Amino acid sequence: MAQIGTDLDKTKTILQNGGLVAVPTETVYGLAGNALDPEVAAKIFSAKNRPSFDPLIVHVLSVERAADYVEELPEKAKRLTEHFWPGPLTILLKRKPIIPDLVTSGLDTVAIRVPAHQLTRSLLEVLDFPLAAPSANPFGYVSPTSAEHVNQQLGDRVDYILDGGECLVGIESTIVSFENEVPRVLRLGGLSVEDIEDCIGDVEVNIHSSSKPDAPGMLKSHYAPEKAIVLVDEFNPQSLNDFSQIGALMFSNYAENIPQENQFLMSPEGDMNEAARRLFSGLRLLDQRKDIHTIVTDFVPNEGLGRAINDRIKRATAKS
Repeated sequence: MAQIGTDLDKTKTILQNGGLVAVPTETVYGLAGNALDPEVAAKIFSAKNRPSFDPLIVHVLSVERAADYVEELPEKAKRLTEHFWPGPLTILLKRKPIIPDLVTSGLDTVAIRVPAHQLTRSLLEVLDFPLAAPSANPFGYVSPTSAEHVNQQLGDRVDYILDGGECLVGIESTIVSFENEVPRVLRLGGLSVEDIEDCIGDVEVNIHSSSKPDAPGMLKSHYAPEKAIVLVDEFNPQSLNDFSQIGALMFSNYAENIPQENQFLMSPEGDMNEAARRLFSGLRLLDQRKDIHTIVTDFVPNEGLGRAINDRIKRATAKS
């Protein structure tokens, strides 16, 4: 298992020497390394068992630093950065040659964002390179929202875990592209489509599963627990006499028939922000219960952050 702490000097030294560190962001914990070093990028892909065709997100301190790595910032993209950076927004932009091909999976665009977590911002202030940092979990599994989550699943593959407490947003960043200067949401996330449209007007929402994604987090099966997970509508309770080994991840109300002690409510008060923050924790908790073999879940109201939560539920249940 890895050492967990808040030592920025130690973190900086490890990263400068080509190592990997788990870092906190407001969304989820990231598995971070020098984004300008292709050998480090290869370590990230290997540690996560992530296919090399799935590009990485590059984290920088500011929009000014981002300019070192991207060719241009379209006007609407600039307006988004003014409103939502630092924050849970990733923008897909034409990259400069300094970004290695492996980081972008050979694409001519790079996914880049400015994280809001102060501990990681303090780290970026003392580094002279950006951080490639996909979620710090084995590829396809539930994303980590605490340092201990990282240690449970990647503790033997990272050199240090920078502990920033629980993630406040709890789901990954929203990804927006600007091909031909047309804004498109490629991944739903911690910034709602409604907030984006309030800032720059109408945007296309182009959420689709791909075996060769244009941006991170676009694969059909993703964010999934190891146990079977099915939607309520696909669950056949008539075939069961005993529900004691069935778990449920629900929004604000308990599912019928399943014991309440086997259920996790994302937000008993029906608060969508709380539900987003607790989604992955609930999935992980039920997945770790030895007495549960199947998890039942259902979509939340499809508005605001609910659209991103439903996207994660759809991808989590796709495996089953």
